[in-house]
Amino acid sequence: MNHTTRAPLPPQRSMLAVPATSPRFLENAAQSAADAIFIDLEDSVVPGLKVDARARAIHALNHLDWGDRIVSVRINALDTAWGCREILDLAESCPRLDRILIPKCDSPADVHVVDVMLSAAERTASRERPVRIEALIESAHGVAHVEAIAGASGRLVAMVFGGGDYLLDLGSFQQSVGAPAPDYVVLTDADADGRRERHWNDVWHFAMARIANACRAYGLAPIDGPFTAIRDGDGLNAAARRAAALGFEGKMAIHPSQIDAINTVFSPSAQQLEWASGVLAAMAEAEAQGRGAAKDSRGEMIDLMHLKLAAKIRDRAERLHIGPAR
Repeated sequence: MNHTTRAPLPPQRSMLAVPATSPRFLENAAQSAADAIFIDLEDSVVPGLKVDARARAIHALNHLDWGDRIVSVRINALDTAWGCREILDLAESCPRLDRILIPKCDSPADVHVVDVMLSAAERTASRERPVRIEALIESAHGVAHVEAIAGASGRLVAMVFGGGDYLLDLGSFQQSVGAPAPDYVVLTDADADGRRERHWNDVWHFAMARIANACRAYGLAPIDGPFTAIRDGDGLNAAARRAAALGFEGKMAIHPSQIDAINTVFSPSAQQLEWASGVLAAMAEAEAQGRGAAKDSRGEMIDLMHLKLAAKIRDRAERLHIGPAR
């Protein structure tokens, strides 16, 4: 079975996290440039405010103008006193709710439970649109089972990498989530002068590659997790580019100041659009001449694979209302 034939998902370059307890932050989020918002009922809300936060989330969903943004709610874990009730109340009360974000999604069973509860809530409320599911992968167990999780439900549309809890689960002491780990290096042999170079490795690569591959195999959107060093713009840019290079669709933003940089990285660049235009033109000319390959403007051989890539760049640009490659 080909799992990649689902309908194209809406753009989700930036996914802004907003605590449900802050009406001002919620209002600002609804007017932001983020492609997606998730209203948080979990980590940013203390236990004593959980019930109030749920009511605030419902009010925000029903009274703010969210435009065409994807709006999700990160519920509390299913084994807490709040998670299951949050699913039912949100799905039954909020027609504007797009998705439920499952925290600490460790196995297909977590997705199955939420799927069943959403089905029941939709029958109760007679919803016009189904609520979709996003899985937050933030544990060693979750990473170990990403393929099974990815195929768990037709409602599942995205996986989000939760780097902070993942490192906590691994037992790795890394203060800045999403940033390089200064201890994760190797030393070269000494050169003639006795000097040794430090080669940095990527502590996030294994989990991110697993998530991206599982998502693309099953037609889901892989979304990278947060970069917590808010003032480090260069670091954010590098982390976003690393995720894009691995095939991620977008990245979580934990502050509005990160949105524009993330949107830029996950949008086709002017250079990519120029390359795609050249490939499309060169391959059209080659086809007219009965050839299946050609040379691009750099003299590099291109064929059907490059044509498909150029078409994907063009289609993504058009979906983002960026000048299309022609």
